[in-house]
Amino acid sequence: MVKTSDLKEKEVINVRDGSRLGLIYDIEIDLNRGVVEAVYIPGSSRLLSFFGRSDEYVIKWEDIIKIGKDVILVDYDINRSRIKRDSQE
Repeated sequence: MVKTSDLKEKEVINVRDGSRLGLIYDIEIDLNRGVVEAVYIPGSSRLLSFFGRSDEYVIKWEDIIKIGKDVILVDYDINRSRIKRDSQE
């Protein structure tokens, strides 16, 4: 069993290029089905910005390969999947 607080403490690593994407800060859950849909990781501009709009990584649950003791391995296409969350709301 994995707690959401445990997920937020693990570094997310992209297996496509070995890059570190960061730490999870939000999780999307489908309450009707009781499943995790995606995890959200702040992009680099969010870390440096004091104001609202910033990019973030949205990683679908099926793109998570392995949740280990210290890291989460994902298969993630950064160029295709990076979005602005503000544009969805």
